[in-house]
Amino acid sequence: MSQKITSYQGREITPDEVKEGKYLDIVYKFEPKYSWAAGVAISRFLTELKDGKIVARKCYKCERILVPPRMYCEQCYRPTDEWVQVKDTGTVNTFSISHVGTDARRLKTPILVAVVDIDGASPGMGILHNLGEVERSKISVGMKVQAVWKGSEERQGAITDIRYFKPI
Repeated sequence: MSQKITSYQGREITPDEVKEGKYLDIVYKFEPKYSWAAGVAISRFLTELKDGKIVARKCYKCERILVPPRMYCEQCYRPTDEWVQVKDTGTVNTFSISHVGTDARRLKTPILVAVVDIDGASPGMGILHNLGEVERSKISVGMKVQAVWKGSEERQGAITDIRYFKPI
């Protein structure tokens, strides 16, 4: 017994047919909601920033104090051992005078950016942040700086809770 196979040719649906209601058209606006975790070390770091403190992790084996904090020492390949509070002062390790903003647009007034080695942390442990209250011609490697914090009611638990670092 043979079966007859019927083939139906498709055709394009025109925008006019959709407008006339010949076809069911459902518009669904999707609004994704994102959620992510910063991890144990950075989550605590950000929480402490909201309280106006900078914290680090200490490794007993190599005796380094790590800022930003990490739960594992990348030098010893082992878990770090304890939380320690460090100062909100430091030293400019390197700096840049940037004429390009974070959105890649040219700036009329340049951004002054530095890696600040935090006092109380191991050498070379620092934070990349903005400099303020300083003329760009006066910035130098080795310059001592201090964090200028947002008011406690403005802080959100972000690196931007520190407005900038200023010379001391």
